[in-house]
Amino acid sequence: MADLQGGAAAEGGRAGRLTPPAWLIRGLRPQDAPVPWAAVARAAVALSAPLAAGLASGQPAYGALASMGALSGVIGDTADAYRMRLLNIAVPQLFGAVGVTLGTLVYGQGWVAVGALTLVALVSGMISTIGAVASVSGLLLLLNAVVGAGLPMPGPWWTAPLLLGLGGLFVLVLTLLGWPLRGRAPEVAAVAATYRSVADLLAAAGTGDYDARRQDVTQSLNTSYDLVLARRARDHGRRGPLVRLLAQLNVVIPLVEAAAAAHRYGRASRRPEIAAAVRELAVAVESGRRTAPELVLPEPEGPADRAVDRALRHASAVVHRPDADAALSHDRLGRPAALGVRVRRAARNVLMSEPSWRYGLRLALCIGIAQVFVSLVPVTRSYWVALTVTFVLKPDFGSVFSRAVLRALGTAAGLLVAAAVLAAVPRGWADVPVMMVLAALIPAISAKGYAFQTAAITPVILMLSDVLNHQGFHLVLPRLVDSLIGCAIALVAGYLLWPESWHTRIGDRLAKAVEDAADYVACAFGPVGAAGGTDQGERVRRRRRLYRDLSSVRSEFQRALTEPPPTGARAAAWWPLVVAVERIVDATTAARVRVDHGAEPPRGTEITGIEEQLRELAEGLRSSEELVEVRADLPGDEKGVLEPLRQEVRAARAIASPAPRS
Repeated sequence: MADLQGGAAAEGGRAGRLTPPAWLIRGLRPQDAPVPWAAVARAAVALSAPLAAGLASGQPAYGALASMGALSGVIGDTADAYRMRLLNIAVPQLFGAVGVTLGTLVYGQGWVAVGALTLVALVSGMISTIGAVASVSGLLLLLNAVVGAGLPMPGPWWTAPLLLGLGGLFVLVLTLLGWPLRGRAPEVAAVAATYRSVADLLAAAGTGDYDARRQDVTQSLNTSYDLVLARRARDHGRRGPLVRLLAQLNVVIPLVEAAAAAHRYGRASRRPEIAAAVRELAVAVESGRRTAPELVLPEPEGPADRAVDRALRHASAVVHRPDADAALSHDRLGRPAALGVRVRRAARNVLMSEPSWRYGLRLALCIGIAQVFVSLVPVTRSYWVALTVTFVLKPDFGSVFSRAVLRALGTAAGLLVAAAVLAAVPRGWADVPVMMVLAALIPAISAKGYAFQTAAITPVILMLSDVLNHQGFHLVLPRLVDSLIGCAIALVAGYLLWPESWHTRIGDRLAKAVEDAADYVACAFGPVGAAGGTDQGERVRRRRRLYRDLSSVRSEFQRALTEPPPTGARAAAWWPLVVAVERIVDATTAARVRVDHGAEPPRGTEITGIEEQLRELAEGLRSSEELVEVRADLPGDEKGVLEPLRQEVRAARAIASPAPRS
């Protein structure tokens, strides 16, 4: 029996050693995302139609280039609102045209090409830090420059940018076909989804599911405000559907704030009639219904319930109002600045920002090394090395380390599909139906994760490359080798040589969030001893900004969790503190709501004590590599309105205290 147990233990030990690390399992775990069937259909048509047109005209290479442009458009079509989709597809195509033109002009120029691509990489990296559209634009600028410098392009120098642009334009046309019929549908759907997320939040009040539902509400509010205010930047009217929609979105905020109080104190507000009434409001927003139903709500039993009841009745009145009051449609988060102002700000941020230069230099170094390597070492398809570096170092895809590993795995999986296609399918008209199937897989599985996206894109790129250079099955092995070389360059020159400070990436951002939470506590109750506090609009703006910042911190933590130790281990240790800060903000909001609806306001010493404790915690996080202990008393009445907030601050302090060492 002992031998059997010893053998089992040995087998368990060997199994444990063979288990993939947790960060790799996280990266390979498919995310739960619905299949975007409309995008699937668009991708299938957008990539196969140009290929078919090229074959029909006797110019398959031209069709392949147009399909490559369409591929860029399909990858960049990630927004919901039509106006944003127009920018997401059209603007990057212009940068892509510039990139392929520059690459074509230096094709075969040796070291001149190395220097040119390194400079393009610097510019690409710097502009990629501006935002989502700029990130895709920088990506296409560099990708197309690398392709133009590595592949002989058919026809005059202007042929390639023209064909790539036509492919992107084809995707844009397919995307915008529904705009006349569904012009405001994405914005309306986003606001209705926000109401549904708030209904789920209220249904989860008082349960352990509340924190997760609060995250959903934050994300939904971010999406809705981004979509609505993006249109609001051009619509300055005080009446009309957009004003009405913005008013309907703004009245969600008091309901979200009341939910924080209902979670801790509400009784009647936790009954299912409340969540059902909010879901009915979502239907009314979506359908444009103007007839207000009679609200039959449970009788409020305290300040928290009164807050929910009043916010819900107010939201119902606004949602069903035929012409929303312009006073309710003010831009609580601030209307986006004029385009010229935003361009000047972006240019200043690019030129003066340390992160911008750091990322630009990192990308330029890696591309320079890749181009020098392929210039000195014979490589079958040299441009694949630089392409791999570009994809791995894209700033908003996640951790550089995990991207390199996941790209290698995704490429290997994609090559298995590509090998079967290139070996079994003869070049010609048979490529068209195969391309339809492979293209449809890109949007279908890209949302599952980075490795899945790589696996879906790889066979499409190989098929299009084969149309241009006719190497067939012989493309497969060089593609794998070059991808592994590119991943290695990105890991060494783009990751190991740039040991970013833990504080720079996460510590400072989390400390700033804690500091902002202290400011929010002070703002919520105004000058010390004042019950009225700062005006409600300012409190709303601060709270929304704080939750948006915490959402970004969460995203950064999730990226760090996919990295190997020590970064991943530190992220796991600090993660509970992010949740604790969110709960502090919620507890502050709940206390303010209770005071607004009849609870006794806190004393000035209570507010000052909590604020000082949070600032001390922020300073400790900013000055130490490890979680630090913060010790201080928090004076106050155990039955007072701020007692739950003090409990959350104590919990954060306990999380930040290092565990005693044995």
